[in-house]
Parts: sequence; structure tokens; C-alpha cells
Amino acid sequence: MKLSDRTALVTGGGSGIGRAIATLFAEEGARVIVNDFRLHLGEETIAAMGPGKAGAHAIQADVSDSAQVKAMFAEIDRRYGVLDILVNNAGVPASALVWESVNRKFEARLDEMGTGRGIQTHWEITQEMSDAEWHRMMGVHLNGTFFCTREALKLMGRRNRGVIINMASVAGLMGLDVSPHYSAAKGGILSFTRAVAQEVGSQHIRVNAICPGFINTQFNDPLSPKLAATYVGRTPFGRSAEAHEVATTALFLACDDSAYFTGQWLSPNGGAFMA
Repeated sequence: MKLSDRTALVTGGGSGIGRAIATLFAEEGARVIVNDFRLHLGEETIAAMGPGKAGAHAIQADVSDSAQVKAMFAEIDRRYGVLDILVNNAGVPASALVWESVNRKFEARLDEMGTGRGIQTHWEITQEMSDAEWHRMMGVHLNGTFFCTREALKLMGRRNRGVIINMASVAGLMGLDVSPHYSAAKGGILSFTRAVAQEVGSQHIRVNAICPGFINTQFNDPLSPKLAATYVGRTPFGRSAEAHEVATTALFLACDDSAYFTGQWLSPNGGAFMA
């Protein structure tokens, strides 16, 4: 097994990609700590691990709150005394209000495309975005990645070894017209990944990122069927990915197979974005 005797924390591990990563890591021999701000979902992930749940533990914490993150890592230190792998996966989608506007305007723009008179319905997402919507997105994705990384490095630095995997997105590579705040947060995560990788390389701590494309999880449920089909249609494979296809990428970055990778991003996106 590729992660035998290693301790891993997966934030946002109660559903979707996080659950797929946590269960795969457990299958590969890791002791997995599953974080979610809803404790029962973390516990459900552990229940799904089968024999791999031995040594697993669920911790409730909101990663956008630095005090809760500090308390979570203090508990990890008391219980395990070590952390080998951190997967910064916790995330939130745009609010229902934003997606309601996006879906409505997408339908109008589709109709306008067939008139020959050009687009008359504009997205106007940035100009209409509230402070609360912006800060919520940055708080969970970007601040949460920083808060957890800061605490993880204190544990990993004791032994001068470890792996950090940050969940970014193709939105951070190319921008996403209907979600500028999500794109900004994911772009920030990519820059943070590269900077920290350079910082801690001398400690033999590797820091990399994953940039998934369109993934078939509840995260994308707010999209209208037509909008979802549009994103899938831009993918040469002609389908969305399953969460386990991202989890296998995380496993590669977590194990010794990627021992010479740091400061990099891997993008399981079916060809939707090609660098």
C-alpha cells in the first residue's frame, strides 16, 4: 500500500472529492483525519472506509476560522503527534442567489445568440456581488488553505518532511466568467502553492496543487442542466469526471511516486483546459 503508516488530514472530507480522497487514502493504508464543518458527514465518510477506518477520526471545524483550525491541529497533535499529509480540499460554491441569477441570464443569453443581434443580457456578476459573498468565498478557499497550511507546517517541520496538496481548479488557470470570486480564490491558491513550495523545499516538504475540471459532485448541483451541459460540451472527452478520478491524482501527489514534484499543478479536466 502506498500510504502505509502515514497520517493524513483531508479538509472538506465529508462529501464529494474530499470523501473520495479520504476513502482512497484509507484503502492505501493511511490513518485519515476527516475534517468537515458538519461532523456527521465526516463520520459518514469514515463509515464508508470499511477496514480502512481503523485509526481514522472525524473533526468538526470551519477552516475559514483560524481559531477553529488551531484547535483542530492541537487535537491532531494530541491524538497522533504527527502529520504526514495535508489535503486542503474544503470549499464552498457560489451562493444560491448568485446561481439563480447565473442560470436565469444563461437562458436569456442562449435565446439572444440565435437572433443575430448579439448578446443583450450581460453577466454583471462582479458589479452586483456583495462583500459577504466575496469574503465567504475567500474565507473558506484561500484563507482556509493558508490557516491549515500554517498549522500543518508546524507539525511537519518537526521531522522536516511532509506533503501538502491544495485543491485549486481550472477556474484558477483560465478564469470562469460566471464565478469571478471562485476564480480569484483558486488563482490565489495556485500562487500560494508555488511560493510555499519554494519556502519549505529545504525541509523536504512538498507542496502541489490539483486543478480539477467539471466534476460530477453535489458542488455543481446549482447549475441548470443546460449550463452544466455547456461545460461538459467544452470537454473533448464529452463527459464530466467522477470524484475518484481526482482522488487518484491526490494519491499520486501524496505518495512517493511523486517524490520529485513540488510547486506544480496537475489538472484532471478531460482536455477542457490545455496548457
